[in-house]
Amino acid sequence: MKKQRQKMLIYFIVLMSAISTISAQNNNDTIIVQEPIHDSITTAVQKSKLNYKSLIIPAAFIGYGVAGLTVRGLREINLDTKIEIDEHKPTRIKFDDYTQYAPGLIVYGLNLAGVKGKHNLRDRTIIYASSQLIAAAFTLPLKYMVKEERPDRSNTMSFPSGHAATAFSNAQFMFREYKDTNFLLSLSGYPFAIFTGVYRMLNDKHWLGDVVAGTGFGILSTELAYWLYPRIDHLLRGKNKTKNTALSSTMVMPFYQNNAVGIGLIKTF
Repeated sequence: MKKQRQKMLIYFIVLMSAISTISAQNNNDTIIVQEPIHDSITTAVQKSKLNYKSLIIPAAFIGYGVAGLTVRGLREINLDTKIEIDEHKPTRIKFDDYTQYAPGLIVYGLNLAGVKGKHNLRDRTIIYASSQLIAAAFTLPLKYMVKEERPDRSNTMSFPSGHAATAFSNAQFMFREYKDTNFLLSLSGYPFAIFTGVYRMLNDKHWLGDVVAGTGFGILSTELAYWLYPRIDHLLRGKNKTKNTALSSTMVMPFYQNNAVGIGLIKTF
């Protein structure tokens, strides 16, 4: 168990180091892509920058969750929370299986109703799909590595909470789509995410630390999805370099294979 948690800590540290290094290398880069569109139009594309401030909150949540696996005081908080929940014997419901996706669905519903977000259908779908894939790439390997037993003892895949990661990646997606046009609306996805996280504990499926870590991974996944979007978009469009094109795109993804974890880096020139 100790070795598994050490691997998980190394996995997280390497991941954050890779993200920080790549972002720092690209912080001052501006790419101008010149292409003939109707023989007269020049398109300028500026690289997105990863805002370090946006990583503070998810890093704090993840750090708390990771510490809760080994720090005695935090593990006692996990146990005390479960005891408090058991004393009140709450009714267990399965709404958390659906509310985790609610913010993302609301974004699409609002767009159908004419309330436009930051991106069009194609672009936001790429971002949303990317955020979900990244969240899964974070949470699934860790579940098999950490092997934290669930409060109900049903299995050893408690840490981190995948439901919380999905819920908060969805909520952060809604926030990013509407924060510049309707700030109050952009916040309306978080109650669904909080409800999901709380009910993972009320349903005896997760410890408090699992949910807090899942919250961090969810927010981080969406932030990375927005950062990676210009690169993914370029790859999907299949644009080739020309003599007027100066382009370098980078993708970074965590991977887990044959009981090994690491960072996959793809760079195209």
